[in-house]
Amino acid sequence: MLQVRGATFAMFYALLTGSATVSTVPGFPNDLRMKPIRTFLADDHPDVLEKLASLLGQPYDIVGLASDGQTVIDGVQRLGPELLVLDISMPGMSGIEAVEKLKKSSFDPVVVFLTVHADSDFLRAALTAGAFGYVLKARLATDLLPAIEAALAGQIFISPFPTLKK
Repeated sequence: MLQVRGATFAMFYALLTGSATVSTVPGFPNDLRMKPIRTFLADDHPDVLEKLASLLGQPYDIVGLASDGQTVIDGVQRLGPELLVLDISMPGMSGIEAVEKLKKSSFDPVVVFLTVHADSDFLRAALTAGAFGYVLKARLATDLLPAIEAALAGQIFISPFPTLKK
């Protein structure tokens, strides 16, 4: 069984098939809401970064922006945000690769991925990398804040897929 932050692959399969929606991760810190949440945003489209920044008001303190995976790594290591909201598909290095490298270097922000990919392989890779949120860009306005709230509470949030590719 694949183990990811206290959760098993069976739980992720249940999420993929729709037989479960959210799962709490035991021991996850829930005290991030007491202060502004240091947030790092990454997407290779400036208009998406602008929309993200406009959707996030208080209590999110945007400490950095990036448009590629290497800049994400450099920025997170330098700024130490508690929350990382990033695109999966970026030039040079994907968001998933960037998160995997950050985890290996002991930086461990709460991760919410943004994507155009309604695909179980991308979802599986994102969750395996340690994401707590998987938000389809088509549902950004409705799903971003609930995904972040769930992630900060140690729960997994996945945007509903129009059709799930297996």
